[in-house]
This record gives sequence, C-alpha cells and structure tokens, in this order.
Amino acid sequence: MVAMEAADAAAAGNAACELVPLTAADFAAARKRCGASLVRGLAVEAPPVAWADVGGCEEVKRRLRQAVEWPLARAGAFRRLALRAPRGVLLYGPPGCAKTLLARAAAHASGATLVPLSGAALFSAFLGEGERALRAAFRRARAAAPAIILLDEADAVGARRGGAPGGGSGAEERLLATLLSELDGLGPSHGVLLLAATNRPAALDAALLRPGRLDTHLFCGPPDRAGRAAILALHARAMALAEDVDLEHLAEATDGCTGAEVAALCAEAALRALREDGAAQGVALRHFMAARAAAPPSTSAELLAEYRAFGRL
Repeated sequence: MVAMEAADAAAAGNAACELVPLTAADFAAARKRCGASLVRGLAVEAPPVAWADVGGCEEVKRRLRQAVEWPLARAGAFRRLALRAPRGVLLYGPPGCAKTLLARAAAHASGATLVPLSGAALFSAFLGEGERALRAAFRRARAAAPAIILLDEADAVGARRGGAPGGGSGAEERLLATLLSELDGLGPSHGVLLLAATNRPAALDAALLRPGRLDTHLFCGPPDRAGRAAILALHARAMALAEDVDLEHLAEATDGCTGAEVAALCAEAALRALREDGAAQGVALRHFMAARAAAPPSTSAELLAEYRAFGRL
C-alpha cells in the first residue's frame, strides 16, 4: 500500500503521464498517509497540535524537543558523540497543566505515531489481560516507530512496591514488572519513547524512575505570567473583546491558575457576557474579573512545594 501511495504522489505532479522514478520523499509522504496497520484503531487520530498551540511551558517544550526530535533529526550527531535516545520521559505536575497536550505536540512535531494508554484502563477482571495489553501496545509502537507511548495516570501502573502484605491482588506489581521489562527491552534504534504523565510522582516506584527507564523528569506546573498571557492570547484570539480588556492585566490577575483554569476563565467570561446581554458584541473586563473571583486557583502552595521537593530528589 505504501508503494502505491508513493507512486500516486510521484504521478500527482506529472501532467504528461510519463514514467518517473520514485524518490525517498515520495515514500516518506506515503508513509505518513498510510501508517502501520498494526496500530490502526490504537493510535490517536486527533487534530494536530503544534508547539505554538501550547501556551507557556517553554522550558518543558525545549526539553521535550531534545528527547523526541533530536534523536531523529540529529541521528548522526548522536552516533558521533555516543549519545543514546532516552527511553522514557516523566511529565508530572498538578491537573490541568498541559501534560497530555505537550505529548500530542511532541508527537506531531516529530512525525511520531502517538499510542495512548491509561493506567487505570489496564486493570482487568481477567488475570493477565492488563499485562498482555501493555505488551501489545509496546509491540505495535515498535512496528510503527518512530512512536510515542503516552501512559496517562502512570501512578496506577508504576505504583511504589512494598505495601502491606495481602493488601491487593498483585495486579499492580505484575503490571509494573511488565512495564519495566518492556522498557529494558527498548534499544536506542527502536524509535519508541515512553511519555508517562502523573499527578502523583511520589507514588511511583523507584525502579521506574532510575536512569535508563524514565530518564528525564519534567515538572509541568502552573504557568508564569508570560505563560498565562500566551494562554489567554490563544483562547481569546477567536473572541470578540471589549476595548477595556487588557490581556497583560488579566495575566497578572490570574496568578496561581493552571493552564486549564485560564482556559475555563475565558469560557466562563464569555458565558457571563451572554447571560448579561443576549446580543452582546464582546466580552468586557468585568466579565473576566467576575469569572476570576468565582473560581480561585485550586493548586495550593503546599502541593507545589511537594512537587518541587520531588524534583530535587
């Protein structure tokens, strides 16, 4: 099928219908359209997310580019300097801080197939089903390499071992053992990266966090002032705004809010404008400020201190 698509791509610009040789570019374009049959129904078919669509998070985006794009774009330099591609990256932080969005942007920028896994969904009433599903996801990702496996709710699979005897069915430890085995079997040439996301990094087992497995730990916290301004600009670009709306002022007023809370603020402000006047021509500053007063930041200073303490381990 890839060969047929490549032939179609080569013939598309050939108005004279002459025989033309196929190039590597034709096959690359066909590969993107076809994909691997093993991951059909498993890979995410979602609208592409560019790095510019993720407001703020500049340091996290830079580190993700190094982990995802560099091993593909600078393969020669990696070989020359004896560098190996990372096996895994841990994204941790409060809910609503763009961890899943960052993973989608990384997959789109690198051209990698995104294979989603939910830690909670791997638990099954049938013995061994979760382990088989986990192994199958890695096998299919290798077949579709370059690929990114997004393991959401990673603490459900990689929970710290050593709990109270008889406190569970043992499914957690079996899933963790399978995950560790799959990570150890990934060589630099396989082109598969595990992106694990969690809100509870302290609950993860130390064996999963060591170098060679989840090599890089990236804190996705509430955005700073510049990040909030970027998020506001992204969500307000399609909104009709009144003349008194100053996004820089709103960025200052939303200190401590997560990216999801800033996005919800824009939606709530627009609803308040519509409730106030069914023919509203724009959203005013008072609507934003009323929405901000009704929904204070949910992430406490104590919780942020715990995340930062984990980052210093």
